[in-house]
Amino acid sequence: MNTAIIVAAGGGTRFGGDTPKQFLEISGKPLLVHTLERFEECGAIGSIVLVLASDRVSELSDIGKKYQIPKLTRVVPGGATRSESVSRGLAAIPGGCDVVAVHDGARPLVTADEIAATVRAAAEFGAACLTAPVTDTIKEISGGVIRRTIDRSTLRRALTPQAFRYDILRRAFDGADLGDNATDECCLVEKLGVSIHVIDGSPRNIKVTTPDDLNFVSQFLR
Repeated sequence: MNTAIIVAAGGGTRFGGDTPKQFLEISGKPLLVHTLERFEECGAIGSIVLVLASDRVSELSDIGKKYQIPKLTRVVPGGATRSESVSRGLAAIPGGCDVVAVHDGARPLVTADEIAATVRAAAEFGAACLTAPVTDTIKEISGGVIRRTIDRSTLRRALTPQAFRYDILRRAFDGADLGDNATDECCLVEKLGVSIHVIDGSPRNIKVTTPDDLNFVSQFLR
């Protein structure tokens, strides 16, 4: 069986306001639920573990039942960093897991096909990352001036899900400093020397970080 860890333990401080962005409603449902529904729809995923801030776990323990997401088997408290939160989600995965897909709770525009393609690649190659092209011209700067232009043909934006065979992700976290807030799981797996297969994804699969992002996502979900 393949399991998804949905990470939604952040406080959304960059977004502003009292309610973390993943709990803001779009079309009568929290943004997070739209994300969970994409994994419920994906045949490549057999179970879902949801990682929330510790003060939200009891409040949302029945979120799967309320919104008819039967694949959601566990809701667990996260930690002080992303790495610690994912590690706790990993510890909650049921036995016999083949591939683990880690996804940001605030990325509701991912598609079931993108999830499945990433999981298939991880099963075949060991590790896979959904990515999108870099379309802007990228400059390297130093001392307040441009030093050179980076060749963007070799660059990709890392999206989620990022998927790994269970044993590879487990080894990556066993050797990780969980207090060092790695921005994604590929950072940790790269340190093992494991090659990570790249899957082309849609640029629409953004992580909601600002109110403008929320407006963009709302237009698609509605």
